Amino acid sequence: MKRFISFFSALLVMLCVTNASAQDFEYARAPRFKALFYYSMNVELAHQQFAQGTLDFFKGLTVGDGWTMESTQNLADYPYERLKEFDIVVFINDAPTDPKVRADFQKYMENGGGWLGFHAAAYNDTRTNWPWYNEFLGCGKFLCNQWPPQPALLTVETTVHPVTKNLPVEFVSAPSEFYMWQENPRDKDNVEVLVSISPKNYPFGIKDVVYSGDFPIAWTNKNFRMLYINWGHGDDEYMESTQNLMAVNAFRWILSRSPKGNPFAKYTK
Repeated sequence: MKRFISFFSALLVMLCVTNASAQDFEYARAPRFKALFYYSMNVELAHQQFAQGTLDFFKGLTVGDGWTMESTQNLADYPYERLKEFDIVVFINDAPTDPKVRADFQKYMENGGGWLGFHAAAYNDTRTNWPWYNEFLGCGKFLCNQWPPQPALLTVETTVHPVTKNLPVEFVSAPSEFYMWQENPRDKDNVEVLVSISPKNYPFGIKDVVYSGDFPIAWTNKNFRMLYINWGHGDDEYMESTQNLMAVNAFRWILSRSPKGNPFAKYTK
């Protein structure tokens, strides 16, 4: 009987080891990619707070040295030859105004660069004077917003896109201000809207009120490796787990389409 128990125990151990070795996982041999985060502190307090929260959130994802993160308040330090070393550039709360910096960023994106932008990074009006960026964003100039910042019920418009495939069809955002645009991105053939403000929110706002209309808040221009997310106001934005998951999904999706190769694909032996 003891021999049988010993044999059975050994078999069980062997089966467990075999099962463990068959698991589908991979440890990175080196940092998988490089990301650059651009932000400004010469902006309103709420956008400064969002910048700090974003840097802290993504810094937390570097634990274990899985990727290299750099941040800057001066994109002039990153001309095209340096910018192209990065697999993704994140505009947290601002966009460049210097013509040389703008030209280098445009060249970066038109040569396969990756971009993730939040909220104020897309703000533009009659003074912005960057037509290419308007076309890149696919939304035109600022039209209006609700005020003050508040949570909103969001509608996930597709569950097959990699950014939204593991999200509920509706979820409540963290408190934020949301922009509406003079040109609806949904009307552009090259734009795919992923998430929008649910009409169930209307009338939306307390001081400044939006009563109706199509209100996309996350979309991609399919001509580029990019995604824009319309939240990003204050220090509460990373308090909502579904919203955080979407931000990580967006980050990963942009990186996965890099012309250098998918950094999350298995290494070839």
